[in-house]
Amino acid sequence: MSNYIHPITLEAALYVASHLRDDDYREVKEGHGHNPLRYIPQSSFYGDTVWFEVPNGKTAGLAGVQDGGQVWMLCTNAIHEYPLTFAREAKRFIESRKEELLWNIVDKRNAAHLKLLKFLGFKFLRELKHGPNQLTFIEFCRVRTNLNGYNGTKHDVPSSRKPS
Repeated sequence: MSNYIHPITLEAALYVASHLRDDDYREVKEGHGHNPLRYIPQSSFYGDTVWFEVPNGKTAGLAGVQDGGQVWMLCTNAIHEYPLTFAREAKRFIESRKEELLWNIVDKRNAAHLKLLKFLGFKFLRELKHGPNQLTFIEFCRVRTNLNGYNGTKHDVPSSRKPS
């Protein structure tokens, strides 16, 4: 897929769990009520999960898609060292997905993830209260809408739809 996107390993999951960005830590701990060091390594092996690396070799984060198109991402501060590279690699991962719908919720306080989600083409649907602390989260989704199913990366019109 890419030199910076790799299949999940326990080592990467443990590294990210113990080096989360502050906003990501708060989202996991305060927003969902989970202990990151226990929850992230265990849940990283559900669905299809990858880890991201940045050009200096640091582990930048994890992302995955679970059943039903539930997409998620948790990051380390390494994303801020190469923000453009990281955003492009995240886009590469999202655009490689075959699901018709990708969705989840994000902590409203997590400004970096809100900005990234917008760049990745996700739409924000509504605010809702979530978790043990009833924090404000934002529901988001991305729907594949093009005719050929390539997430906008190919613009061929099927022959049955071409004008005569």
